[in-house]
Amino acid sequence: MYLGDLMLMVLCMLILVICVLVGVAFLTLLERKV
Repeated sequence: MYLGDLMLMVLCMLILVICVLVGVAFLTLLERKV
C-alpha cells in the first residue's frame, strides 16, 4: 500500500466521522427546538 492511498483512506474516514458528528448535532438541535 502506498502512502498516498493510506492518506486518502484516513482523509475519507475523517470526512465520514465529521459528517456523522454534524448529522447527530443537527438532529439534536432540531429535537431541542421542537
